[in-house]
Amino acid sequence: MSAAAAGTTSDEILHHTSAFLSETLSQPDLRRRLSTTFLQRLPTNLVKPLSFASQTLETAISAAAATSPSVRSSSLRLVEKILLSDNNPNNPFSSFLLSIVHHLRRRPVDAAVSLLDIFRSDPSFSRQEIAPFLFQELFLVHFSPITERYNEQRSEILSSSSIPNSGYDSDHDYDESITPSTTLLSKMSGAQASSLKGLEREYEVLMEENCRIFVDYFKDVLLRNNDYQMIAPPTIILRAGAGDDNNKLVYSDDVAIKINGHEFGSTNRRYNPIWAEEEGDKPSVELKKTTSKQSKKPTLSSNNPTGCSSSDSEADNKQKEKIKKPTLFESRQQQQNPPLLLSQESNRSFMEEPESNVSGGAGGAAAAKTPSPKDFVCPITTHIFDDPVTLETGQTYERRAIQEWLDRGNATCPITRQKLHSIHLPKTNYVLKRLIASWLDRNPGCSPPTPIGQSKRAVSPNSVISQAAVDGAVTELKLAITDLCTSEILKEAEIAVLKIERLWNELNVGPETMHALLSKPPVVNGFVEMLFNSVDKLVLRATVLVLTELASRDDSVVQTLTRVDSDVECVVELFKKGLTEAVVLVHLLKPSAKSLLEMELVDYLLAMVTKTENDDVTKMCVGPKTASLVLLGNILRGCDEEARVSEIVRSVVSSGAIEGVVVSLKGGDVAERVAAVGVLLRCILEDGKCRNVIAEKSELGFLLEMFVGVNDEEKFEIVRFLFELVKLNRRSLNDQILHLLRDEGTFSTMHTLLVYQQNSVFERSPIVAGLLLQLDLLEEPRKMSIYREEAIDTLISCLRNTESPSAQITAAETILSLQGRFSYSGKSLSRAILLKRAGLDKNYKAFMRKDQRRRSISLESQDNTEDERNAEEWERKVAFVLVSHEFGLVFEALAEGLKSKYEELHSLCFMTATWLVYMLSILPDTGIRGAARVCLLKHFISIFKSDKNTENRALAMLALNSFTRDPEGFQDLGGHMKDIMKGLRELKKSSTMAFEMLKVFSAKHDNSADIWNHQELSQEDCSSNGEVLTVTCFKGKIFSGHSDGTIKVWRSGNSELNLIQEIHEHTKHVTSLAVVHSSEKLYSGSLDKTVRVWAITEEGIYCEQVQETKDQINTLVVANSIACYIPQGAGVKVHSWNGSSKVLNQHKYAKCLALVQGKLYCGCNDNSIQEIDLATGTLGNIQSGSKKLIGKVYPIYALQVYDGLIYAAGPSFDGSNVKIWSTSNYSIVGSLASTLDIRTMSVSSELIYLGCKSGVIEIWCKKKLSRVETLQISPTSRILCMAIDTNEDFLVVGASDGRIQTWGFS
Repeated sequence: MSAAAAGTTSDEILHHTSAFLSETLSQPDLRRRLSTTFLQRLPTNLVKPLSFASQTLETAISAAAATSPSVRSSSLRLVEKILLSDNNPNNPFSSFLLSIVHHLRRRPVDAAVSLLDIFRSDPSFSRQEIAPFLFQELFLVHFSPITERYNEQRSEILSSSSIPNSGYDSDHDYDESITPSTTLLSKMSGAQASSLKGLEREYEVLMEENCRIFVDYFKDVLLRNNDYQMIAPPTIILRAGAGDDNNKLVYSDDVAIKINGHEFGSTNRRYNPIWAEEEGDKPSVELKKTTSKQSKKPTLSSNNPTGCSSSDSEADNKQKEKIKKPTLFESRQQQQNPPLLLSQESNRSFMEEPESNVSGGAGGAAAAKTPSPKDFVCPITTHIFDDPVTLETGQTYERRAIQEWLDRGNATCPITRQKLHSIHLPKTNYVLKRLIASWLDRNPGCSPPTPIGQSKRAVSPNSVISQAAVDGAVTELKLAITDLCTSEILKEAEIAVLKIERLWNELNVGPETMHALLSKPPVVNGFVEMLFNSVDKLVLRATVLVLTELASRDDSVVQTLTRVDSDVECVVELFKKGLTEAVVLVHLLKPSAKSLLEMELVDYLLAMVTKTENDDVTKMCVGPKTASLVLLGNILRGCDEEARVSEIVRSVVSSGAIEGVVVSLKGGDVAERVAAVGVLLRCILEDGKCRNVIAEKSELGFLLEMFVGVNDEEKFEIVRFLFELVKLNRRSLNDQILHLLRDEGTFSTMHTLLVYQQNSVFERSPIVAGLLLQLDLLEEPRKMSIYREEAIDTLISCLRNTESPSAQITAAETILSLQGRFSYSGKSLSRAILLKRAGLDKNYKAFMRKDQRRRSISLESQDNTEDERNAEEWERKVAFVLVSHEFGLVFEALAEGLKSKYEELHSLCFMTATWLVYMLSILPDTGIRGAARVCLLKHFISIFKSDKNTENRALAMLALNSFTRDPEGFQDLGGHMKDIMKGLRELKKSSTMAFEMLKVFSAKHDNSADIWNHQELSQEDCSSNGEVLTVTCFKGKIFSGHSDGTIKVWRSGNSELNLIQEIHEHTKHVTSLAVVHSSEKLYSGSLDKTVRVWAITEEGIYCEQVQETKDQINTLVVANSIACYIPQGAGVKVHSWNGSSKVLNQHKYAKCLALVQGKLYCGCNDNSIQEIDLATGTLGNIQSGSKKLIGKVYPIYALQVYDGLIYAAGPSFDGSNVKIWSTSNYSIVGSLASTLDIRTMSVSSELIYLGCKSGVIEIWCKKKLSRVETLQISPTSRILCMAIDTNEDFLVVGASDGRIQTWGFS
């Protein structure tokens, strides 16, 4: 059975498709090129979703090693969902991406089916540009009948050509002369050319139809997946639109496929029906060898189509077997004295000297075994492509060959004869070039493509004398090299160096000849010896120049020079001593940044950068100034010590070299411009005032043009440099630079940035998006713009990317910087401006004065009214487009950032949210205020309430003030009135805005009962456990101690208490519960003479330690290392956790205790109050006691210390049962005129709660010392204990009747 007739198994299909996908996954550049090719052919509505799918897939592939499998799997599922959605119609790009997804998820059959769908959707595009080798291996092996048939038709068309014969001059001898294929085209009639074009079109149509048929066949094979039953291939359509069986060829199991009795002999099946060159199917014209003794005119011999005898054909075949390798311009149609396509001289520029009388050897055999695929061979040169270019007609040629064709005045395609719209050649066809390289790797026996410029040329008789001169000069060069390497006389070696330099400049031979003679290690070492020994400046300069040229062209020379460190140091020393050319050699040797720093080269490089390039300097591969700047950039980029980098940058600024670096921005060398950008960027980041000099001196319009020839790192440096440059303190200057960047340059700056943004990593894309958005906002912001949408989408997606905190921080910084307010040094004024708007003018003025002193700029010089108007207009434009995008989507991203555990990200999101919310009060209301309020109100309330930084609270106040501008916002704030009023009272002394807001709130809430309103949330009856003796709160949990020894743990809900644990480890009354917040421990004291230590967990508590005491514990207060409690008798016992204890205040009977910052406060039975310093034992008397009157005592029942004040509750003779003392000087600062019998007390930041014996709780305002509310708990029970939760959201009350109540602040 013929190979062409055999069916294809599923294993074969999976093998080829898997190989293609594996190769694609291993080559990022290939994937990017294929994606770009697909995207160019997509309709506009599919570009964005498929670009997102491609980027997501690329991220999953690139981050496979660093990302968890679950994250990668999630990304792949997302891509698959996008590709299979109803909104994404079937297209080649979707099928390609889906095949990669299936391959990564180990679904080989699904991957193969999706890949085959590409050939069904667009067969021509797939087989020519996407997967030519896959087409060759899977499809083309079945299409031999098509190629055979059209080979025959092409031969019939060509055989009808009539080319006049003209004899050659008999005085010339020829080994073999081949007529170029394009010569035949130039002699064809219009009808013949038209027939060939029609034949080519029909060939393409048939290929597409059969491709689709075989896609279905291959899918059937894969889905049936039966290794034991061969599925017969489908029939082949041989004519376009054919429908009857006479025009089809059906495979059989026992007959090899033949067309007209001729077997198809191609081994690789890569075929072009017009230019196929198979023997035996078309006319052949050959010029036979003649000699001077026997001169014969070339005779025309042809195959059977033109009537040639079989003997002639056999002779031709024998002659062809003797030829070792084909010549360029090879053609099977030969004629007598054929007119050449190009002149004889131009032919020789592309032709190798043909070899004659060479018998076929191993090389010939190898060539016969693996012929070059015809698509890899230029139809003009007949050599494998080295630099292929594809014209608009679809034909591919060698660049230099087609260029010479065009240079001779032709304006048509040599093959199709179609007129070319442009004679400028396109870029290299890298797809084909890579395929050729891959094919050569798999076929090592084949000759690699010979670059056209290096092809062997035939020397004309007129060049014999000049060739002799060259030979003599080469001999002279060899002698000079010998003297350099072997002479022991320094003067002879120096003369040899000068002679080598002269010959280098004068000798007209190819670079390979010079390298062969001069790049050997002994010769290079001979030059190095001259650097060490010679003192002649001319000799040293010549040596450096020759070594520089060698090193620039040959890496082996660099390896030889860098093998010994002293050689590099010698070159550096020459540069330091004034040999400026030596710095170019240092640059080519690529020393590390560390070694350059160790050789103390920075100052010399700076001096070189400040100089103007001398026109007298010999032309070198790189100028000394350029080399110095590149080395300086490498030092800054490669140094790991930030302090050292800062020192170098300061040297650049102080030495005045910065202007020299600015000049290099318009240098002719890309490396010089890139290095200049890197140095200037680091100068700006180190010393912001540099941007003003750079902005004034630089020509920036062409910078983005460098994107074509630099790597990603350098691209980002360029973008970041421009982004930092537009942080000037004047808005008008920033706008000028942005206009220049947008409007100048060859390429579209906006499009260049957009493409780079779409392909940059998350950490860099916010900077690119920020610059792109600023350029776009130069136009009216209400007009639609794809650049604006893409930029804001990128900023928000990076801000929400929790997997990359660095990208989140960069995005937040970028959004905030878009406000456009900067100091002279380029620092953002956003925070200072917002604080000024919040009424903290002192902070803003202090910041500005500091910046002005540092920059020596007066306030008046910056007070420009017009520029301020420009800045305000810019701020409104930026804020409008940010908040309007996707109806306030940025607020959702900022709300997520405010939840971050990273302090820097939280701070940036907070300032950005404050700015945008403030701008909402200035911009027209489009309904976005409600979205902002929903996303951010709780965060602003939390910061305003709990942040200890006054500036942060002021910024939160500024945002809250914006919410009060509309009734709905004010209504939403009503639920947080307590927190807002508290903060406003604290800020009113420092902020005018706080004072104004306080007046507004007070006017709307003049009734204090409305402000301080409490309502009962829940009540639990624990009377079965006796009295509730103590309660405390911690992290949403409530702990209660009961008289039967029970401890209960509750979780506070919205309107009820949920019991989560009940413990009975104490045997008697639990009199005290105390929490140490730092260690998250609960301590319980009991009358059973024990103190228990409990670990607090999410599920409840468990006992970690039990401390035995000798006394019953009535009241317990705890610090990290000690516990203080009131025993049954006099004094206060201090118990250490190591077991030791002591008694303090032995002459007093304590009733209550408070422990704050190492100081113990005791309220005693005799109405006295003492302060004891636990570290020194010092005792201070705050209030003296009173003697018993008629046998009655007046103890202090409750004692609280809060914000440096002592609150003591007990009976008194002046009607004020609560007195307030200062902890600093023990002076009384106030009192509460309560007449109730107080038993317990709790103090919050604004209120004082007094629990009374009569079952009533009085609530007093701390500021005004006035009663604001009274709560009736129970007329038949006593209030024994109270506690306030950490957030001061509710009050917990324990009573003598066993009930626990919670009261909330409404």
